[in-house]
Amino acid sequence: MVLTQLSLYKRRMKDPGNSAAVGRAPELAPEADEFVNRKLIRPSLPLPRRSESSGERPLTSSEQRVPKRANGVEQTHAEAFYFQKQMASRTPMVVVLKDGEEVRGWIDWYDRNCIKINRGGQPAVLIYKQSIRYMFKAGENNNGKR
Repeated sequence: MVLTQLSLYKRRMKDPGNSAAVGRAPELAPEADEFVNRKLIRPSLPLPRRSESSGERPLTSSEQRVPKRANGVEQTHAEAFYFQKQMASRTPMVVVLKDGEEVRGWIDWYDRNCIKINRGGQPAVLIYKQSIRYMFKAGENNNGKR
């Protein structure tokens, strides 16, 4: 008669003289028919969706809830303060574009993406900020150092 581990356990429990404190339990090798797969059962989770071309990673739950901060330029308002100050005093300005062209005049209007330069007797010019290399007050001597 082949004894299973469960039946051995039940016999040991019925026999008070044969307890774990008295002796060691016999180590039995499981038979081929009784071997149980002890794989941990976990729920299958969906694979994260990744764009192979861009390499972006999915957002975590905390990143989805918290909105990103605006970039530093909009937080400090230094650019807006500078433009307002120059507009109020109608300071003559020189705007140097990325292609090297200089536009002279005063700042008449601005927004997030562009500024409007009033050039006196000539037509006003609307310039995208991304095309500006730098700008300075017309009274200052630039000497190409900026």
